[in-house]
Amino acid sequence: MSRARVARRIAAGAAYGGGGIGLLGAATVGVVLAEVQLAKRNVGNGGPADPPRADGRYGGAFAAEAARPTHAEPVRFAMLGDSTAAGQGVHRARQTPAALLASGLAAVAERPVDLRNVALPGAQSDDLDRQVSLILSDASWVPDVCVIMIGANDVTHRMPPTRSVRHLSSAVRRLRTAGSEVVVGTCPDLGTVENVYQPLRWLARRVSRQLAAAQTIGVVEQGGRTVSLGDLLGPEFAAHPRELFGPDRYHPSAEGYATAAMAVLPTLCAALGLWPEEDRPDVSRREGFLPVARAAAQAASEGGTEVTAAMPTGPRGPWALLKRRRRRRIHTPTPSPLPH
Repeated sequence: MSRARVARRIAAGAAYGGGGIGLLGAATVGVVLAEVQLAKRNVGNGGPADPPRADGRYGGAFAAEAARPTHAEPVRFAMLGDSTAAGQGVHRARQTPAALLASGLAAVAERPVDLRNVALPGAQSDDLDRQVSLILSDASWVPDVCVIMIGANDVTHRMPPTRSVRHLSSAVRRLRTAGSEVVVGTCPDLGTVENVYQPLRWLARRVSRQLAAAQTIGVVEQGGRTVSLGDLLGPEFAAHPRELFGPDRYHPSAEGYATAAMAVLPTLCAALGLWPEEDRPDVSRREGFLPVARAAAQAASEGGTEVTAAMPTGPRGPWALLKRRRRRRIHTPTPSPLPH
């Protein structure tokens, strides 16, 4: 069965309350469990115990301008998700993906950016309800835009994919209803983790990409945008594991997070109308309009690929726009505390 069809089935099960659709055949479970135990002994050690806190105001150079009555307020930016969103594996706040994105957003918008990060290491998609409630608990601070990075722990803890997508879709719907734009970095390719051996490597790649495609369908149907992290954390990480993986050999290093953040930044800015948009998709970059399931399947195989809603219906259901945006280098940020 094609990845597009599997993703469509998972998303449909999530939307209509269907049961879990297994991504692994029963015959492989014994081998996978044995490989997982071996992988656990070889990864996950050697990094910082807790990710650094990066909450604060970025783009301080624009703060004085923002104080003028004629100037816009700071952009309110929230980060949600798991250890990748929290920045597990680096030692300094400015190296976390949330800080990198806040700095890049401030530079593009030429406005200060207030960042709040509620991501939790180890979180699965069922924790997003708590994280969204935390973000929306302050009625005076509704984020203009949110980035969610989630999915890896759903795979490693064998959460049914329909349940995973259902929780993510619900989180996106709540944030969109509150007035926030939402960008989701979909499940990374777990087949790139060092010391994860065959056949687990192949299975991890297959499962994580299928989940990423299903996540894309669920997010786009709720009015959000997705950026694929799968292939981005694939060839580049596989070719440079010492540089792009952190000391624990599982989470990205500072360079790895910067690579991921550069892929998400253009979509983050586009969601707020800050990124130049072409009149039509660039055919030379293989951009175009596709049924959402096909767009999701293609995006899952190529890191940095954006999928956003295009038309509510077509011959094969909803359609989406597949874009491959050019990345922009992100400078190392220096945050200041959020005002109270």
